[in-house]
Amino acid sequence: MLDIVERALIDYTDKLTRNPRRMCASDVESLRSAGLDDRAVHDACAIVAYFAFVNRIADGLGVELES
Repeated sequence: MLDIVERALIDYTDKLTRNPRRMCASDVESLRSAGLDDRAVHDACAIVAYFAFVNRIADGLGVELES
């Protein structure tokens, strides 16, 4: 079972990944309400953004996984 922080992070990262244009201040506030400080919120956002960036670079260049 997920705790409140894990649930908040999953909800935030899922929305940021699938619907980034729909993000709003209340999404960040949900993380703060779950107990995350500004650094943790920043880190969560940065990690999601980095993975999206790297995946798009790999997809855009046709990079395939090594066997």
